[in-house]
Amino acid sequence: MHEGMITFAIALAASLGLTVPVRLLAIRLEMVDRPGPRKVHSTPVPLLGGLGIYCGAVLAIMFSLGGQPRGQIFSILAGGTLLLIVGILDDRGLLHHQVKLFLAMPLAGITLVAAGIRSHLVSTFVSGSTGTILDVAFTLLWVVGITAAFSILDHMDGLVGGVAAIASFFFAVLAVLHGQVLVATLGAAILGASLGFLRWNFKPAKIFMGDSGAMFLGFMMATLGLKLRLTRVPEAAQWIVPVLVLGVPIFDTTLVSISRSCRGLIPFTSPGKDHTAHRLANAGLEQRGAVLTLYGASALFGFLALLVSHLTVGECYALVGALASAALGAVIWLERLPYECQKKAREENSGPRSDETAAGDTSELVGSELKGSNSGAI
Repeated sequence: MHEGMITFAIALAASLGLTVPVRLLAIRLEMVDRPGPRKVHSTPVPLLGGLGIYCGAVLAIMFSLGGQPRGQIFSILAGGTLLLIVGILDDRGLLHHQVKLFLAMPLAGITLVAAGIRSHLVSTFVSGSTGTILDVAFTLLWVVGITAAFSILDHMDGLVGGVAAIASFFFAVLAVLHGQVLVATLGAAILGASLGFLRWNFKPAKIFMGDSGAMFLGFMMATLGLKLRLTRVPEAAQWIVPVLVLGVPIFDTTLVSISRSCRGLIPFTSPGKDHTAHRLANAGLEQRGAVLTLYGASALFGFLALLVSHLTVGECYALVGALASAALGAVIWLERLPYECQKKAREENSGPRSDETAAGDTSELVGSELKGSNSGAI
């Protein structure tokens, strides 16, 4: 516990202090996110904040390990560093989004599998090499899915940083309760780094983490979910814990995937103002209220994850069934709230178009309450 507090303090101080020079560097390099139809901000905001998060977390982890990243830690940091670099290149406009989704994220997942970090979900039910192969495939899907979920969740000031901080807190607590030293160390480092950055990113944001920060945090959350093993939870129910801790990004990704697919759009290539936070903001909570609501939801999911260790397998699956039903109801309710609905380009009328329209999808207003809203997506 004492070592974890030191790790947290180092990450917090490093991220808090390093974000300031990183912001100045982003301005010098002209790495800024400019206002646009799908953005929440009205003035240019520096990117590159992910570098401050990364440095804070890595410095704390290295200190806790005596400066020698060995074994699985080396592979974890290698995967995180890869995504940080790819994210910076993407923030710079030098990469196509498909490179991140279909190359960088799977490669980061492979670094984990190569180090022996993988899911054991399928092999719990399917024995032999078939179960192992399917577990590896599920591991890659989990890493890509969670990393991408954090990437697309980054659309309001303080949202990803706060959700990552809450999730890493519960990962760390669960790890301490079940004797998982490595997971506790990583969770403490990410918690401190996220909170340090949040000082500069909460509305009104002075810097954005960019894709570099969102993908790094998403990858680390996916890794914590794979590494966490609860001693008092049956093997068949182990998967429920990380899914609950990461419930907010998983739900938001599910919502936009269903909503966009029903409108004939490709979920991960059709950005817009149709995320959970946008809909809550348009319904009257405004940006700050929407973000705080999702903080509360993330904390609730975390407490439910703590509860799982005291339940039987049957009770765990009953909880999953109840939450799945509630999530379905939430999707239906949120789909009825006002939000901006992207229209496929072929449906647009001919005539002069802005650069944003020419580059991809445009939007139509869904719900009368949306008019005048300042919500957006990054």
